[in-house]
Amino acid sequence: MITAEYIWLDGNSPAQLRSKTKVLGDTDVAEMPIWGFDGSSTKQAEGGASDCVLKPVMVTPDPIRGGNNLLVFCEVLNVDMTPHASNTRRHCNEVEEAYQEQEPWFGIEQEYTLMQDGRPLGFPRNGFPAPQGQYYCSVGANNTFGREIAEMHLAVCVQIGLKISGINAEVMPGQWEFQVGPLAPVEVSDHLWVARYLLERIAENYGVSVSYEAKPVKGDWNGAGAHTNFSTKAMREEEGYIEKACEALGEEVKAHLAGYGDGIEDRLTGEHETCSYKDFRFGASDRGASVRIPWQVAKEGKGYIEDRRPNANIDPYVVTRLITGTVCSRL
Repeated sequence: MITAEYIWLDGNSPAQLRSKTKVLGDTDVAEMPIWGFDGSSTKQAEGGASDCVLKPVMVTPDPIRGGNNLLVFCEVLNVDMTPHASNTRRHCNEVEEAYQEQEPWFGIEQEYTLMQDGRPLGFPRNGFPAPQGQYYCSVGANNTFGREIAEMHLAVCVQIGLKISGINAEVMPGQWEFQVGPLAPVEVSDHLWVARYLLERIAENYGVSVSYEAKPVKGDWNGAGAHTNFSTKAMREEEGYIEKACEALGEEVKAHLAGYGDGIEDRLTGEHETCSYKDFRFGASDRGASVRIPWQVAKEGKGYIEDRRPNANIDPYVVTRLITGTVCSRL
């Protein structure tokens, strides 16, 4: 017997992950079948015409159940097999195909906050922990909270072949980050969504929830972002394209911020390693800039750039589509 966990994105904003189990028995799983669900329960249909279709787009081993069981990540279609209105993957794919000769690559730094009883791990029931400073990339029980979850998440992602690049404890207690990429726009987004699913499943076992809220704790605490690293073949191999890419992003600030996740104004305040959402600037090694040029890239004149504006709760299909379309259309 083989079980396949079908995973998809619902109609909420930000989108939430949903999943359900299909028992395949001894069926040949080389071609995973389409399946359906009740879209009226996921904000994707009305009750009078509630059927939606799950079309598999990525299949991996299921490291939670183990054995020959599978994870089946899907995009959502209407019953006439057209993309559903909530299906942002199809727009991302269209833009990727339009600019595929430029070979856009992305690496996404997914920050998240582990929460229990309504507060981040490491926060006392009453009051606050010591100020920020000792928690980033920390070691020790007084500084690091949730390592077992983060380490297990890394292990299962590597086990099933997700392109995960690393993990680290972040600036606020209970806050962590994992990195995915470099990959093309659609693939990095697929891998990120499956990695998010696995993180939430693992955290369940500890009675812990995962928050992607942009500003999980108000006040003098870092928000949670999804810093997005980007390059094209020309940017990686030739001088003169890095600043052109940054300038292109500066021409489309409003459109990008609208697609960079909920709570932009709460997180991009100009403090806590952010540039204000009201401003746009880029610079070498500047973590307070909208777009950072790593020092090695500034020295060599080629490589990649880091858009520091996207929130932790982004839809990666939207962000990679926006950046690819904006930069590649100029280059």
